[in-house]
Amino acid sequence: MSRSDYEVVIGLEVHAELSTKTKIFCSCPTEFGGDPNTHTCPVCMAMPGALPVLNEKVVEYAVKAGLATNCEISRDSKNDRKNYFYPDLPKSYQISQFDKPLCEHGYVEIEDDEGNLKKVRILRIHIEEDAGKLNHNEFGGGSLVDLNRAGVPLIETVSEPDLRSAKEAENYLRKLKSIFEYIEVSDCKMQEGSLRADVNVSVHKPGTPFGTRTEMKNMNSFRSIVRAIEYEIDRQIDVIEDGGVIEQETLRWDDVSGRTFSMRDKEDAQDYRYFPDPDLVAIRLPEDYIEEIRKNLPELPESRKERYTSEYGLSEKDANLLTASKYMSNLFEGANKICNNPKAVANWLLSDISRILNEKEMEPEQIPFTAEQLAKMIELIEKGTISSAIGKKVITELFENPKDPEEIIKEKGWIQISDEGAIKEVVMKILEANPQSVSDFKAGKDKALGFLVGQAMKETRGQANPQMLNKMFLEELNK
Repeated sequence: MSRSDYEVVIGLEVHAELSTKTKIFCSCPTEFGGDPNTHTCPVCMAMPGALPVLNEKVVEYAVKAGLATNCEISRDSKNDRKNYFYPDLPKSYQISQFDKPLCEHGYVEIEDDEGNLKKVRILRIHIEEDAGKLNHNEFGGGSLVDLNRAGVPLIETVSEPDLRSAKEAENYLRKLKSIFEYIEVSDCKMQEGSLRADVNVSVHKPGTPFGTRTEMKNMNSFRSIVRAIEYEIDRQIDVIEDGGVIEQETLRWDDVSGRTFSMRDKEDAQDYRYFPDPDLVAIRLPEDYIEEIRKNLPELPESRKERYTSEYGLSEKDANLLTASKYMSNLFEGANKICNNPKAVANWLLSDISRILNEKEMEPEQIPFTAEQLAKMIELIEKGTISSAIGKKVITELFENPKDPEEIIKEKGWIQISDEGAIKEVVMKILEANPQSVSDFKAGKDKALGFLVGQAMKETRGQANPQMLNKMFLEELNK
């Protein structure tokens, strides 16, 4: 049987590190990096007698995330102990939330595989502390524990099993990432682990109950998540087709081999022996507190998309692509404010810049140049200082060496040739070298003009003014 004979069911548990200055239950800094075990104190190292105190900003950010994802906000919540043993969990339990999360029953809208809007339900968003990190010694064996990350505040967003393909899972994760960036609760830097997902996958034949799910833990790149889901779907179908049974287990995705490997049996909620944390008071949220946060929510991706179509005349597709990333959207807004040319800014961002991002497997927030530098490059094209062809070279150079575009074109000798005498000389040379194209044009083949202009641009390494070239070629060809 083929994959089309099965239905795929996917659910995501997305962990986002909150952008608070201090940890969830102590005053240690949350900044990324630092020497091992330097961002620690008796509380996050679980020293005997040290007591946690809940960071109010964590609650505010979680409520913000809940409101932005259409969740119901709980007025009465609490913290629970999730019991399990792992070397990077110093207390041997994690403070999380179980039956009374801060946010429940929300949703976000994404595009499905057919391009139609689809509502993905959110079961819950709850707060919890992060664990530490194990650094494995490849040469001497063993592992070292770094507790800098222990106690960093997280929100975990748990979806209902509403996703039906790897692409839908990617679209959903990108939507969450975008929302969290816009409301500034997390920087969502996947390369630093600020946003990561546990991916649950199962398959079943239509009309039968959902299959047994497997879970792939701590995945922090869109490409890996898509590849892992595709592999796991095929693996589960192969097991079922061969008469086997899918085990409920936790898997590790290996990006090099492109395979999943079993780590351990998948736990159920009862295995964690949740109970209310006796060291922390209940969380009571008054109505005016929630309404104040709702009132101060910033512009979200959907409303910004609508503004781009109405205010700037961008297509819905272009507006959707630009607003999918807050960084890309802010780059668009910043550059447009300077050069006042929304169509040109959008075109550069969605064509050459997006192409280079894909080639380099970079996220928009890793773009090394500024909105001012992008706007300056567009203004140089508008003034006729450089051509669009040279603009493409400048963009490539800005990725490698981000500095003033004017300096780049002077250093590289890329200033556009607009001298009539110099262009006339090139035109005559190209006409003399291509008599067949001249004959084709005179015979009514208009494409010949494009070929001749292309040859002239090649001759001048893209520096000739294309408008002047067109005009001069026509003048000579029509004599």
